[in-house]
Amino acid sequence: MAITDDIADELAIEALKREAESGDETIVTRVAEILGASSQTTQEAFLTSVRVRRAEARARIFLDKLAAGEAVPDAGPDPSKDVGPDMGGH
Repeated sequence: MAITDDIADELAIEALKREAESGDETIVTRVAEILGASSQTTQEAFLTSVRVRRAEARARIFLDKLAAGEAVPDAGPDPSKDVGPDMGGH
C-alpha cells in the first residue's frame, strides 16, 4: 500500500534526522515500537526505510572517500545500526 510506505518513509526521515541532531540512538527504536503497537505493517515499512536510508548513507560515504582518493577499508555492514533491539533484522 503506497500510503503506508509514504508515511513510513516520512517518519524514517524525521526519526533519523532527530537521532542525528540529538545523538539519541533510541529514537528509531521508540518510533518503531509506537508504530508496532497499532500497525505491524507500518512498523515493518518504517524499519525497512530506516535500513535503506542508513545503507545509502554508508554507500555515499564510501563513494565520497573513493572520489577524494582516500584509502577505503572494507565497508562491511554494521548490523547494530540497522534496527533497534528486539526489532528483528529483516
